[in-house]
Amino acid sequence: MSKSVACIGMGVIGCGWASHFAGQGIEVHAWDPDPKSEDLFKKTIQQAWPSMEKLGLSENASPNLVFFHKEIEEAVESCSLIQESSPERLELKQNLLSTIDKVSNSESVIASSTSGYLVSDLILNCEIAPERIVVGHPFNPVYLLPLVELVAGPKTSISAMDAAESFYKDSGKVVLRLEKEVDGFIADRLQEAMWREALHMVANGEATVEQLDLSITAGPGLRWALMGPMLTFHLAGGEGGMAHMLDHFGPSLKSPWTRLEAPELTESLRNAVVSGCLEEAAGRSVADLVLERDKGLTAIIQTLKDLDSASSEEEQNGE
Repeated sequence: MSKSVACIGMGVIGCGWASHFAGQGIEVHAWDPDPKSEDLFKKTIQQAWPSMEKLGLSENASPNLVFFHKEIEEAVESCSLIQESSPERLELKQNLLSTIDKVSNSESVIASSTSGYLVSDLILNCEIAPERIVVGHPFNPVYLLPLVELVAGPKTSISAMDAAESFYKDSGKVVLRLEKEVDGFIADRLQEAMWREALHMVANGEATVEQLDLSITAGPGLRWALMGPMLTFHLAGGEGGMAHMLDHFGPSLKSPWTRLEAPELTESLRNAVVSGCLEEAAGRSVADLVLERDKGLTAIIQTLKDLDSASSEEEQNGE
């Protein structure tokens, strides 16, 4: 089979995937039942391409590598990887994956972009080759953020995981491989913990939406772009490292700060969060914010690349 990918479901995530693959010179075959999906893709790639270009495109990169099909059978016909990105509704995904399983080449790997469903639940209706189905969970914007959580199910074959990992890595992604199913995977579990705490603070009138965002963008978020939360706390322990952090601050883990259970999403909480976001946006449209976000992410990613390159050069020179 040729090295091409099928993007099934062309919403925000599917369009992001298609843009990413096209930027890496990989042929994309797209399908979505919504006739407006092609226009959404054109809008997405038009916004994405300048940032992708700054970070470096492959020699054969082109927006014209994305082809839309009217029938799902045509889209998946000869693709090495089939990336499903339909709406996050379990029954819909189960039925769609069952269809893909039936009409695609048995050598193709099928990856779901789901942000939380387990492979064992997704393959419930798949009878042909459930062993080739994995989770390939990206992060938005898919065309800029490199992480993909690659998760196996109890029936997933090692060869399917290897093939998916190879395909993603060849396209420039950073793969976090999980051989065992984990509820919510890893990154979303961490994000959700913060999300629940934030909603509680809004609900209790303890912080505004803008204060919550500022607390991350001007604080830990800057560190997290370089080191994750574990290594960050390791440094916070000084010469004693993480051992000092755990021994010294361990008792505070039981302090009554956290409210990890999700708050009731009342109408007042919902309205407070929505109005807070609109206030913080200060008249900027979603499209304006996307461009602003992508410009900033591009600069951060490029800086990280430069740091990594400089570090590698120092190692080669024996410094």
